[in-house]
Amino acid sequence: MMRNENSAPVAPRGRYRAADGLTCLFIDFNAYFAGVEQHDDPSLRGRPVIVAPMASEHTSAIAASYEARPFGIKRGTPIREARERCPGIAVRPARHDRYVQVHKLLMTEIERHLPLEKICSVDEAAFRLSRSERYPDKATALAHRVKKGIAENVGPALRSSIGLAPSRLLAKLAAERVKPDGLTVLELKDLPHSLENIPLTDIPGVGAGVAARLAKAGITDFLSLWRLEPKRARAIWGSVQGERFWYQLHGYEVEEPPVKKSMIGHSRVLSREHEAPAQARIVARALLLKAASRLRHYGLFASSLSLSVRLRPDGGWERGRRFAHSQDSYRFLTALDDAWDEFLDERRRDGALGRIGGVTVYLHGLAKNGDGAIEQFDLFAEPGVAETEHRRAELWRLIDKINADQDAKFRRLGAGTPQNGAPLQRHVMLASQAGLDLNYLGAKIAFSRVPEDAEFLY
Repeated sequence: MMRNENSAPVAPRGRYRAADGLTCLFIDFNAYFAGVEQHDDPSLRGRPVIVAPMASEHTSAIAASYEARPFGIKRGTPIREARERCPGIAVRPARHDRYVQVHKLLMTEIERHLPLEKICSVDEAAFRLSRSERYPDKATALAHRVKKGIAENVGPALRSSIGLAPSRLLAKLAAERVKPDGLTVLELKDLPHSLENIPLTDIPGVGAGVAARLAKAGITDFLSLWRLEPKRARAIWGSVQGERFWYQLHGYEVEEPPVKKSMIGHSRVLSREHEAPAQARIVARALLLKAASRLRHYGLFASSLSLSVRLRPDGGWERGRRFAHSQDSYRFLTALDDAWDEFLDERRRDGALGRIGGVTVYLHGLAKNGDGAIEQFDLFAEPGVAETEHRRAELWRLIDKINADQDAKFRRLGAGTPQNGAPLQRHVMLASQAGLDLNYLGAKIAFSRVPEDAEFLY
């Protein structure tokens, strides 16, 4: 493939399209969780703020406002250390449902100006520029209108950095250039030298594993990455994703395949009152029941479960269990209890149970009803087993609906939600869960996806 350093190669027909000017506006909301807290509480604006996963002094920040960063406070800083570094810092427990609500307000406002292309996370999204907007001056004017619209119609505390570029990847890299409240234009003529000093691991799609493979191939800086051929990128990545990455990096528009849901689960950092094995087990079971509710909401069946336990001060343990495809929470709880007993047995053999810092529970092997694996289970199951499974799943679906209706009612009345610490007393639940703080349950925002509203109910 012949080309000079700054020219784009001829792409395979139909797979990738050469960009015509600036095609993408990428917006990254700065310190988003902390920004929402400042948006909702004007007294916090201009003050150092951190967001914790729960209302506990024995955890770490999951977000820090820009006002907190001069004190050396960032994501991962222990709460007690943050208070020592900045005695007046405001600490707020995470409210994931609220962050999703504000995210939707922001997307609605931006879509008044240009069409949405992709939501990348709760604080990042890509929007498509029209042909008339793909020139730097017009694209920049549009970006300023977006920022003004957000400040006037949603709130001035929700600051953002915007990148304008020929592809989504380049626009994201442009948005990272100036924070907070930045605006950067990145044209093809600026490449590769405008990005030559960026560390490879700062580029989305280049994780530690890919970086190690690149280093093994002698590619340790941006310029050598830029000079790669697409086929070699595919070989280094070990999949077509490497080729897609290469074309995005060179300003091509790349159609991405839809992502299929592969697992459903929850994790939780434990406070001191829940770090003993008996209390941690209750939290793990509660998290599993929430995951099972979401599974049924999506109409999916699971065929395996994984349990991960993080120990204090360090170390961890992880095991899985397999079973026939099911929606039955009792089946899932039996598998979890079996794995937990194995965990306890191993810890006792090691001479100490220790303190548990966190638990993670996932349901895997997801399938829709009518898939071959589920039909095969029904065909070969022992007499009465399939019928019992179906009846118990129906019972759990009824419980799901009762709990969801109750949550929806309390939301309308403003009488508490799972994210503000309201106890589970209004829910149908296992007796062991009575009094468990809802702060330990419910959907959380992951880096790669935004939860649906129903995930905070089921």
